[in-house]
Amino acid sequence: MAQKDDRKRLGKKHRQASTRPKKGRAPKSTPTTGAVDPRKRKVISTAAAKKAAAKRISRRSPEFESKKTVAQADGAAPKKKSMARRVGSPPNDARPADGIVGRQTPRSANVAGRERLLDDDWRDVEAIAAGFSVETGVAAEAADLPLIAVCGRPNVGKSTLFNRLTGSRRSIVGDEPGITRDRIYGEIEWMGRDARIVDTGGVVPDDEALIPSEIFRQAQVALEEADAIVMVVDGRTELASPDLELSRLLLRGGKPVFLAVNKMDTDALLAGAENFRRLGFRNVMPISAEHGSGIGDLLDAVFEVLPEEQDHEPEAVMLTADNELEEDEDGPDFSPEPLQHEAGAAPVRVRRLRSHGEYDNKETKVAIIGRPNVGKSTLLNALTGTDRAIVSPIAGTTRDAVDEVVERGGHNFRFVDTAGIRRKGKTKLMAEKLSVIMARKHLEAADVSLLVIDAGEGVAAADANIGGYAHESGRSVIIVINKWDLMTKVGPDGMRLFDGKPPADQKIYEQDVRDKLKYLDYAPLLFISAADGKNIESVFKKVELVSRERRKRVTTGQMNRFLEKVDFQKASVPMNKRVRIYYMTQAAVAPPTFVLFTDKDVKLHFSFERFLGNQIRENFGFIGSPIWFKVKARNKKKTE
Repeated sequence: MAQKDDRKRLGKKHRQASTRPKKGRAPKSTPTTGAVDPRKRKVISTAAAKKAAAKRISRRSPEFESKKTVAQADGAAPKKKSMARRVGSPPNDARPADGIVGRQTPRSANVAGRERLLDDDWRDVEAIAAGFSVETGVAAEAADLPLIAVCGRPNVGKSTLFNRLTGSRRSIVGDEPGITRDRIYGEIEWMGRDARIVDTGGVVPDDEALIPSEIFRQAQVALEEADAIVMVVDGRTELASPDLELSRLLLRGGKPVFLAVNKMDTDALLAGAENFRRLGFRNVMPISAEHGSGIGDLLDAVFEVLPEEQDHEPEAVMLTADNELEEDEDGPDFSPEPLQHEAGAAPVRVRRLRSHGEYDNKETKVAIIGRPNVGKSTLLNALTGTDRAIVSPIAGTTRDAVDEVVERGGHNFRFVDTAGIRRKGKTKLMAEKLSVIMARKHLEAADVSLLVIDAGEGVAAADANIGGYAHESGRSVIIVINKWDLMTKVGPDGMRLFDGKPPADQKIYEQDVRDKLKYLDYAPLLFISAADGKNIESVFKKVELVSRERRKRVTTGQMNRFLEKVDFQKASVPMNKRVRIYYMTQAAVAPPTFVLFTDKDVKLHFSFERFLGNQIRENFGFIGSPIWFKVKARNKKKTE
């Protein structure tokens, strides 16, 4: 009794667990998981515990004995456990919670091993992606070139042939079937002649699933506009029903078709190409897209039937000073201005040029970035006015970057629809990992980025990370809040239709976005509905404005006069991080980069960079573009 009272007086935290078994039947215990507080342990259900016990191998079973025998035969004799390990002390590489008796937690070595495997896997994918090209499709001036379409069923080597003909690794190639889904365009040159080529997804005509049917529809668009067609089959396999159905479809089209029997890597396989003549094509050519054999004969035959290309170079007209001033105030004029050269001639578009050479930019590359299923492909279709990209409710539909050129009043915009960027742990297939890496590569190659955010879900952590990629790479950013119609569309009761809540207020929503994306305070914000086409025209004007602002240049005299007006005492900077700026000059554009000549060679404090950047924006603009600073000390000693 005294011993029991002593335990009471010690308090709950200092009580010692009794090792003496209680009388009667032992209570049923359920295992616990997780290195958490014992009072907050997550209890596993009895069914899950039984399932785990069934998977456990008994020490007396033949399976355990065989594993034990193999382990001892492969290496030296097993080491004896130390006395410290026998009394229950935790291993050296375990977490602090692993030594608690009765707690079933994974060892830290296992967790670290999984992380290492994940990193190694991604390093391999990054090494593969390093060989891929971020070149976009054909230029706007090459739109009149003859077109060659490459088609076939999945996994026959169409993308490999496309990369071979274009001389670049534009399409993602892998062993997984169905990687290519959208139309991928490129340019080829053969014997002094130029042509366009389009890579299509694997065609399965009878598949009624959403994505295969959309792939077939995209392929039909390419086949209709093509001047010549190259059908690719796998020479190492038998003919499949998709091959027969596609051949019937192409024969009824009436266009010149060339059958490329791919994967004929050795001379012994060349005779097998004659078996594919039963498809009904006259031009049957054995090739190896991977090794390049037979490609020359195929191009010779294809270019013989292509029509001659036509040259329609747009006229370039310089804007006057008044027109430039009006464009700066009201935005660019996107209305077309046809110019007639002669009577009966086709009208030619006019490309307006500004007086400054830095504005003489024929094409602005715009990357559409964001999480999966936020409406990037729908936005591309709305901007181009076509069904250029496949749209589906399935996340991760887009894999290859899809680009399209839109001309507005002499301004060429190339919009690039990238794949949804996800976390590393959320991607399983090699094609998905490649698409994420290539999306970031296309972002770094663009001038302006459209950060698309789902209005119904708001700003998530992934949106902030993706915006950080654009900010750190120096791309101009425009925040696009898509699906805004769902937030404002109300029913008879005055509530939103999809969730029954009051309609969202635009100012309150914008303030919430600004609070969560504080580092993008310089980025313009637009509310659109890509599905309904609302406020799409404002995207063009913002893109043109932001692309012009990132190429703006400020003279050294203007910058020095600006420095005289700035009150640097208002900058909240620690005293040891304060610097004295003698003068500063703009060293580069896109993004605007300024060199500061200071008295100390120290890295600028982030608050000082923010203060100076805000002061520069108030005086000179630079809307939508990040500002970079470089420090150069005047009295810095020269090192040998």
